[in-house]
Amino acid sequence: MSQHDLNREISRATGESVSTIANMGFVELRPTPYEHEPLTMDWDEHDAEHNVSVIPQRRRRHSAA
Repeated sequence: MSQHDLNREISRATGESVSTIANMGFVELRPTPYEHEPLTMDWDEHDAEHNVSVIPQRRRRHSAA
Protein backbone atom coordinates (compact mmCIF):
# COMPACT_ATOMS: atom_id res chain seq x y z
CA MET A 1 0.00 0.00 0.00
CA SER A 2 1.44 3.37 -0.97
CA GLN A 3 1.48 6.35 1.40
CA HIS A 4 -1.16 8.09 -0.72
CA ASP A 5 -3.45 5.04 -0.58
CA LEU A 6 -3.06 4.87 3.19
CA ASN A 7 -3.85 8.57 3.58
CA ARG A 8 -6.91 8.22 1.34
CA GLU A 9 -8.25 5.23 3.34
CA ILE A 10 -7.77 7.04 6.66
CA SER A 11 -9.42 10.12 5.16
CA ARG A 12 -12.46 8.08 4.17
CA ALA A 13 -12.69 6.49 7.62
CA THR A 14 -12.33 9.72 9.60
CA GLY A 15 -13.99 12.28 7.31
CA GLU A 16 -10.88 14.47 7.34
CA SER A 17 -9.29 15.75 4.13
CA VAL A 18 -6.42 13.79 2.60
CA SER A 19 -4.07 16.77 3.10
CA THR A 20 -4.95 16.93 6.82
CA ILE A 21 -4.25 13.21 7.18
CA ALA A 22 -0.96 13.57 5.24
CA ASN A 23 0.18 16.26 7.68
CA MET A 24 -0.49 13.97 10.66
CA GLY A 25 2.24 11.51 9.67
CA PHE A 26 0.41 8.19 9.57
CA VAL A 27 2.57 5.26 8.48
CA GLU A 28 1.86 1.64 7.67
CA LEU A 29 2.55 -0.69 10.58
CA ARG A 30 5.19 -3.35 9.98
CA PRO A 31 5.61 -6.71 11.69
CA THR A 32 9.08 -5.71 12.88
CA PRO A 33 9.44 -2.06 13.90
CA TYR A 34 12.31 -0.22 12.28
CA GLU A 35 14.14 2.10 14.63
CA HIS A 36 16.72 4.60 13.50
CA GLU A 37 20.04 4.92 15.25
CA PRO A 38 20.01 7.89 17.61
CA LEU A 39 21.57 11.01 16.17
CA THR A 40 24.67 11.87 18.18
CA MET A 41 27.36 14.50 18.00
CA ASP A 42 30.96 13.93 19.06
CA TRP A 43 31.70 17.40 20.39
CA ASP A 44 35.34 16.58 21.16
CA GLU A 45 35.93 15.63 17.52
CA HIS A 46 34.09 18.73 16.34
CA ASP A 47 36.14 20.99 18.62
CA ALA A 48 39.41 19.36 17.52
CA GLU A 49 38.61 20.15 13.88
CA HIS A 50 37.94 23.78 14.73
CA ASN A 51 40.73 24.27 17.23
CA VAL A 52 42.57 27.55 16.59
CA SER A 53 45.26 28.76 18.93
CA VAL A 54 44.92 32.29 20.22
CA ILE A 55 48.67 32.76 20.62
CA PRO A 56 50.78 31.40 17.75
CA GLN A 57 53.43 28.92 18.84
CA ARG A 58 57.04 29.65 17.97
CA ARG A 59 59.02 27.00 16.19
CA ARG A 60 62.29 26.07 17.80
CA ARG A 61 65.42 26.23 15.74
CA HIS A 62 67.83 23.40 16.14
CA SER A 63 71.30 24.72 16.92
CA ALA A 64 74.31 23.10 15.31
CA ALA A 65 76.47 21.55 17.99
